[in-house]
Amino acid sequence: MGNEASWQETTTAGRFAGKTVIVTGAGSGIGLATALRIATEGGRVVAADISAERLDALVDGHPEADLIPVAGDISDEDTVTAVVAATGGRVDALANVAGIMDDFTPIHQVDDELWGRVFRINVTALMRLTRAVVPMMLTAGAGSVVNVASEAGLRGSAAGAAYTASKHAVVGLTKNSAVMYGPKGLRFNAVAPGATITNIQASWGSELAAARLQPLMGANIPAPATAAQLAASITFLLSDDGTNVNGAILASDGGWSAV
Repeated sequence: MGNEASWQETTTAGRFAGKTVIVTGAGSGIGLATALRIATEGGRVVAADISAERLDALVDGHPEADLIPVAGDISDEDTVTAVVAATGGRVDALANVAGIMDDFTPIHQVDDELWGRVFRINVTALMRLTRAVVPMMLTAGAGSVVNVASEAGLRGSAAGAAYTASKHAVVGLTKNSAVMYGPKGLRFNAVAPGATITNIQASWGSELAAARLQPLMGANIPAPATAAQLAASITFLLSDDGTNVNGAILASDGGWSAV
């Protein structure tokens, strides 16, 4: 369960036809898989990533796809402005995928630099881009936003204090937005990945955390999923197939959260 051996991606032709979708973190991992899935299913993708090199590789490697690359730090307002400008004034859906991990340090060991960086990228950047996009969705009377939370947004044993707190914040923003904008035709949901094969690396910065968390993780974590498996969950919620789903936190974790 949770590995690629038992699953093959099956795309739905035209599911995103005529739609413009922003995907952050689109240069690698889950963001890359999500951008390609949407483009394969007929969508126009504004692909945002901090790495211009990764975005160039994405576009060059998929000339048939409707991909508009925007490189920059998504926590910076200038990058947010550039992303919004690249949409041409229409945004049907937004996938907030970009994020970083912490080093598993508990609260008495976390430093201000790590705390600030994790929250800036995982929470503030997500808030700023969503804040910029929602008015366009309100004008259209429709829109779907999917935030990537984490297993660490559901439990306290999956990461350090900074990452865990940041992903709980993502869950809170998702639920609050679902309540606020549901009557206006907008849907806000989150996907909470478990172990996933991506380029995000995590190191153990605390002996206390390693001693406490490694036994818990080793006993309970299912086999890692592929980025394409996470993209399948994200695009379901982004698309019209997610109709009537609003304010949900979908645990795409191979059953980890059920343990």
